[in-house]
Amino acid sequence: MKPILPLTVTLALLLWGAALQAQILIGQTVGVTGAVAATVNEASVGAQLYIDAINAKGGVNGEKIEILTLDDKFDPKLTALNARKLIEEKGVIALFMSRGTPHTEVIIPLLDQYGVPLIGPSTGAMVFHQPVQRHIFNVRATYQREAEKAIAHLASIGITRIAVIHVDDTFGADGLQGAQNGLAAAKLKPVALQKFDRSKPDFSAIAPLVVKAEPQAILIIGSGTAVVDAIKAVKAAGSGAQLVTLSNNASSGFVKLLGEQGRGVIVTQVLPQTFRYAFVKEATQLANAHSIQYLSPAMLEGFATAKVLVEALRRSGPKPTRERLQAALEGLQKYELGGLVISYSPTSHTGLDFADLSIISADGKFRR
Repeated sequence: MKPILPLTVTLALLLWGAALQAQILIGQTVGVTGAVAATVNEASVGAQLYIDAINAKGGVNGEKIEILTLDDKFDPKLTALNARKLIEEKGVIALFMSRGTPHTEVIIPLLDQYGVPLIGPSTGAMVFHQPVQRHIFNVRATYQREAEKAIAHLASIGITRIAVIHVDDTFGADGLQGAQNGLAAAKLKPVALQKFDRSKPDFSAIAPLVVKAEPQAILIIGSGTAVVDAIKAVKAAGSGAQLVTLSNNASSGFVKLLGEQGRGVIVTQVLPQTFRYAFVKEATQLANAHSIQYLSPAMLEGFATAKVLVEALRRSGPKPTRERLQAALEGLQKYELGGLVISYSPTSHTGLDFADLSIISADGKFRR
């Protein structure tokens, strides 16, 4: 990640020698380009806001934090290659905020082989929660929790004809399970169920089939541009159904890609957005100081994940190692994030369980 506001030349020269001697290197492999680039960028900005603020105060135990980010273009094969490079060649002590379910799955063997913790993967897949993955520390709630929440809301307002479109991969299967759990709880069945290819999404045939079933609402489980294309295809096919997607698309970039088609789309959330939560107020103040006028949910997720990373580093002591960071994370009990409490243990790496709904307003903002 690049700092939001670069250091001046003078300050850079003053700190250059110290930075070389005192630096905590954290690795990240993520789709800087590709289908999820818009959301990735915003999450990275949110994380960097907090890390820059910590570094400006001298870092953690006198050491500056650097996030070394490699672009995997949202391709799991590149994710695996990047993770190996970060761990074996760059010597990072942890990985941070990976994105994508199959992408995160492919690096688990490397995490286990080298004892490298992964903090805050930007995926809510149940496979990273149950059974416990020893080196993965989740921050956000599960996709299943989000999907169940969305279905429960739809049922509560009298919507009974619900269709589901999902990507054909482990993420899609996981989100679908949550949707089916929600439907079962409401004693409903989907009026249409369609899946699409992750690498080559094509909704030309899917959209008419779904619309023909006359759903009142359509839950679309997918990422970035694929969900944008699905929403546009469904609307072009004549549907006026309520459209719903999950929090992995909760970014201003996603809204921008949707354009006028975004108004009224429901997007689930895994973090609150109101000033009643201290961390939201803290993030907003830092953002305003950097001329960022609107904090998207993706930025807030990045900010919250960075707070967990920094707290674990603090508890690891000077010159943190992979082993000490792992121990600090597993001992992180009742950490006050700023209105939300997060805890880990050797038998639970779930983190938060917060889930809520938002709707895209006419001005392109996520409103509760």
